[in-house]
Amino acid sequence: MNKFLASLSLVLLPAFALAQTAAWNDIKGELKEALEAKGDPARGKAAFVPCEGCHRADAAGRPSGAYPRLSGQHMRVLVKQITDIRAGRRSVSKMEPFIDDHVLTPFDIADIAVYVHSLPVPNTNAKGPGTTLVRGKQLYDKDCATCHGAKGEGDAAKFYPMVAAQHYRYLLREVTFIRDGDRRNSNPDMVKAIVGYNAADLEAVSDFMAQLAPLPR
Repeated sequence: MNKFLASLSLVLLPAFALAQTAAWNDIKGELKEALEAKGDPARGKAAFVPCEGCHRADAAGRPSGAYPRLSGQHMRVLVKQITDIRAGRRSVSKMEPFIDDHVLTPFDIADIAVYVHSLPVPNTNAKGPGTTLVRGKQLYDKDCATCHGAKGEGDAAKFYPMVAAQHYRYLLREVTFIRDGDRRNSNPDMVKAIVGYNAADLEAVSDFMAQLAPLPR
C-alpha cells in the first residue's frame, strides 16, 4: 500500500465506523413504529405467555445461560432486539417462530416490552466462579462502563442493555459472539472495544457483570 492509500485509509476508517454506528442506532420501520406505540402491560402479559416456556413466567431466564433474564430490561432495548431478530439482523432461530410478523405486530412487541420491563429484577441470577473479578472490573471500567454504566444499568436512549444481574453464561456466550462477529447486530463500538479480548478476558468481564447487583426500581 502506498503512502497516499495508507493516509486515506486512516481518514476513512473513523468515518466508516461512525456510519456503522449510525446505522446500528437508526430508528425506522417497525422499530420506529413499536417505539412510538403506547405499550400496554396487561396486553403484554397475555402476549408474553408463549415466551414463558423459555424465559420463564417471571422473565428471569435460565441459570444455564440458554435464555437471558429479560425482567427489568429497558423497553427500548427489548424492542430493538426483537425487531432486529425479525429483520434478520440478529440470529436467534429459536425465537423466530414466536415473533414472526404473522404472530406479533409492532404494537404487540411494544406491549410485551413494557410488560417485561415492569417485572422485578431478582438477585438470583447465575454467577461465575468469582476468581478473576479484579481483572473483570479493570476491563469493564476501561471498555464497558462508558456505555453500560458504572453499575451495569445500561442506557435506554442509546439501546445499551442493562447487564447487571444477567446470567454469567449468557453474558459469556454473547460477548464471545460479539467478539467473533457471530451475533451480527452488535454495536460496532463494542466490537472494537473487545476484539482483542482472549477467552480469559471474556470470562472475567462476564463474571464481573453477572456479579453486579440489580438496581433499585
